[in-house]
Amino acid sequence: MASDLKLGLNALYFTSVPEWMPEVLAEAEGLGYDSFWTAESYGSDVLTPLAWWGAATESIKLGASVVQISAREPAAAAMAAMTLDALSGGRFIFGVGVSGPQVVEGWYGKPFAKPLARTREYIDIVRQVIAREAPVTFEGEHYNLPYPGGTGHGKPIRSMLKPVRTDIPIYLGAEGPKNIALAAELCDGWLPWYFSPYHEDLYRKALGEGFDRPGARRSWDDFEVAATVQVVIADTVEQAADNLRPSVALHIGGMGAKGANFHFDVVCRMGWEEVATKVQDLYLAGHKDEAAAAIPTRMIEELALIGPLDKIKHEIDEMWRPSLVTTMLIHARERHLVRPMAELVLG
Repeated sequence: MASDLKLGLNALYFTSVPEWMPEVLAEAEGLGYDSFWTAESYGSDVLTPLAWWGAATESIKLGASVVQISAREPAAAAMAAMTLDALSGGRFIFGVGVSGPQVVEGWYGKPFAKPLARTREYIDIVRQVIAREAPVTFEGEHYNLPYPGGTGHGKPIRSMLKPVRTDIPIYLGAEGPKNIALAAELCDGWLPWYFSPYHEDLYRKALGEGFDRPGARRSWDDFEVAATVQVVIADTVEQAADNLRPSVALHIGGMGAKGANFHFDVVCRMGWEEVATKVQDLYLAGHKDEAAAAIPTRMIEELALIGPLDKIKHEIDEMWRPSLVTTMLIHARERHLVRPMAELVLG
């Protein structure tokens, strides 16, 4: 992994247009932030705001976190990636992820089954389109190009757009061990949610499995890990923890049903299963405040950077710099943190 810790700004998705984003993005780029990211779930899409805001930038990398594979056919996603990469002069990072069954089946009306196999096929097709070495063909369980049957007029096609780069970096949004291993095997980077430097062995095992597979694309030496990190600067740790408790309760308690919540599974693997179960039970029963109150401060400290500035600086230097993480992504909506985090991380 790279030794110099980089900074990125993650706009995530939004329910109303943040009019202040251009100003914050310009400040981040001026301070030396390495990348800017947007996201999608079932509201704002990931690519339009990235292009809109990215048009005013000059050097910062532009990342999708993530393109949901059920939202677009792989050829369409590859077209968007090539277009954004061309318009930005080769600065696009193609973040991709499967999302969860609630969104995949409920919003996109697609099957969620076999997400690893679908992701593998998807990435293969995207790379073929971008490489533009030959007309694209693919025979898989989930995707077939050309479409079998139909009119019979379908034929292999090569993109009309000559790419700026024939190999655009692909990062995988992944939380489970099998998906993390897939990221290490197939991709240039990994986009974790709720990464904790206190539990690195969990990730190292999964990443190592992927790197050891025949034909693995990267290794420990050149693989990127861009982790979104929640940061709350406050006079006391408890004040900061209280700020994050509702968000953590939402993710581990309310995002998904019982047995189908990947955020819940992550914290369980960290040893917080009893707490996570209690939070989920309370949240799904409608007791959101009680669910938030049930989260121990120590758990939040393992998942986020919270408390006084000197404590946060110490944890960045002692825990995050030596970690697997190569880029810390901070929330763009916490725009007051852009400069302090640059001072703490970039010096």
